[in-house]
Amino acid sequence: MRKLLSCLFLLAIAAQVHAQGPNASMEEEKEAVKKVIEAFFDGFHKQDSLLIKQTVADHVVLQTTGRDAEGKTRFRNEEFSGFLKSIVGIPETTKFEERLTSFSIQVDRTMANAWVGYEFWLNDEFSHCGINSFQLVNFDGEWKIIYLIDTRGKAGCLD
Repeated sequence: MRKLLSCLFLLAIAAQVHAQGPNASMEEEKEAVKKVIEAFFDGFHKQDSLLIKQTVADHVVLQTTGRDAEGKTRFRNEEFSGFLKSIVGIPETTKFEERLTSFSIQVDRTMANAWVGYEFWLNDEFSHCGINSFQLVNFDGEWKIIYLIDTRGKAGCLD
């Protein structure tokens, strides 16, 4: 009986230690996801396609949604190569900045979602705001963006 109680006690301690381990590393995983997204925007602002490419998987999906002037919902896909060309093709005379305003990150095993608020400024003038929703996968220890959809609009911005 004593051996059984000792085994149960050791199992309970091991279970508690195991439960604490993932919780401690969860914050590290969330921070790693945030760093990937920040690196994506660092490349975006520097117009550095190589830096952006380092943050995404081979087959990344880009989409956007918003309302047009008549209030109708619009939705479109964007080819990643076209996105990169548009970023690196922005003239030096054009100043642009996507200011990240909030992060909400969830992680489960090899998948993460980041809900990232933003404001977009063009030549120091407010343009629009919205949410970037990133899906990431951890490929053997390296987080990569596999999917990005964003919303765009002016309503509710700068409140």
